[in-house]
Amino acid sequence: MKRRDLIATAATAALAGPALAQPAQHRVLKFVPQANLTSLDPIWTTANITRNHGHMIYDSLYGMDAEFRAQPQMAAGHVVDQDGKRVTITLRDGLKFHDGEPVRAQDVVPSIQRWMRRNPFGQQLAAATDAVEVVDDKRLVFRLKKPFPLLFAALAQVSNSPAFIMPERLARTDPFQQVREAIGSGPFRFKADEYNSGSRVVYTRNPDYVPVATGTPSLTAGPKVAHFDRVEWHIIVDAATSAAALQTGEIDWYEQPPPEIQMLLRRNRNVKLEAIDPLPLTGILRFNHLHPPFDNKRLRQAMLPAINQADFMSAVVGTNAADYRTGVGFFTPGTPLASDAAMAPLTGPRSVDRARALMREAGYTNQPMRLIGPTDILAPSAMTQVGADLVRRLGFNADILLTDWGTTVQRRTSREPVERGGWSMLFTAFSSFDFANPAAHFPLRGNGTNAWFGWPTIPRLEELRDAWFDAPDLATEQRLAREMQVVAMDELPYIPVGAYMSTTALRSNLNGRVGGLALFWGIQRS
Repeated sequence: MKRRDLIATAATAALAGPALAQPAQHRVLKFVPQANLTSLDPIWTTANITRNHGHMIYDSLYGMDAEFRAQPQMAAGHVVDQDGKRVTITLRDGLKFHDGEPVRAQDVVPSIQRWMRRNPFGQQLAAATDAVEVVDDKRLVFRLKKPFPLLFAALAQVSNSPAFIMPERLARTDPFQQVREAIGSGPFRFKADEYNSGSRVVYTRNPDYVPVATGTPSLTAGPKVAHFDRVEWHIIVDAATSAAALQTGEIDWYEQPPPEIQMLLRRNRNVKLEAIDPLPLTGILRFNHLHPPFDNKRLRQAMLPAINQADFMSAVVGTNAADYRTGVGFFTPGTPLASDAAMAPLTGPRSVDRARALMREAGYTNQPMRLIGPTDILAPSAMTQVGADLVRRLGFNADILLTDWGTTVQRRTSREPVERGGWSMLFTAFSSFDFANPAAHFPLRGNGTNAWFGWPTIPRLEELRDAWFDAPDLATEQRLAREMQVVAMDELPYIPVGAYMSTTALRSNLNGRVGGLALFWGIQRS
């Protein structure tokens, strides 16, 4: 399936202050995001659009720089004693929520506890923790069962889901229920009165936000200085409409233009295109392990000879092989844990006929399956359409259910069988940070009903992951990661379908963008 076929149907407070001499319209940044914002809770969902929303309004105790080093953000510092089993963190002065209330340790502790229930890194930290307790308004303490050297890296988690700090009254929400009110202490405030899902999301600069005093902005570390008084997210599904608005200056930033649109924008000297993340994002085919037909491991394995990673990735970014990676396993290409372990089933000769034969051997006899996916977000939509074509060619009795991304995100939470509205497979993509190591790697968990949507039970994966956290050096980490990949290629919690470089488009008069994700501090108009 060609990409053109997929797209054919779509046509300090002073530091943080604005430059008051600029015209009012220059103090507004207009942005077209990758998808509609349907959930406001970045702990409840792993959707990247909600993660990006979270970074607008929330802050975290620690940030992560581009070298994957944790740096204090809301934390003024910490003290480690009792041979590493007691860690006391002190909050910075001047932290204030958007409702005017001060940030206290009484807010931080339940925020961390809620995050630990949902995030894989947080779950590991929770298993090593006896208690997280309030010392006083400015201090909290982790009492650990054993030293946890990655504590600060966990609290600095960049993506899906960061350890964002909320007011206590919101942080005490059941982590499996959505928080409906978006109040943080970050550099921007969410304008609930202007929120119109499917149309517009508005944020205004938080005048009470005090950036950290030192350092250089790098990913989520360093000073978060907001140069715009107002940021507007305009939900525009049609790529051609977004491109036209960017070229005329009606919008300033288009997060994910498709390949054909990128070719058009490169001709405009008032527009620049950049890699939003210096490392590639990985696409995956996720199975539902709870119900037929993909509770059958042999049937999952049967699909491997038919998976051509180049088909999926060229659908996302076009046919220029420099823009995507094949031979991709379970860790981000270009990172220390990436390897070729057990990759022969994905890198050998491709054959739909062979896959059909394996399906018959696995006992597939026309059982119904349902592929769910979106129509309005670039990478998952493109991969879903390639996948829909593939399952039809393989002879699955397939129901293809395409909706908007928000509905897909809601639907994938269902644990019901297909006949009661459930799902069998889906395609999505993850940021490079998510798959760099096992710590926050949602789809590589094998912890059953506590796992990410799809809910595989793979005890050996969990054992290897636990061992990775105790690894004394990089060589041991790499050995364990290779073993995890061997197990994953056998059990197939998901199938990697390649990795791609995500390109973003901005007006050429915008400078200072912080790389990694769609982040809105640092960026300013020249």
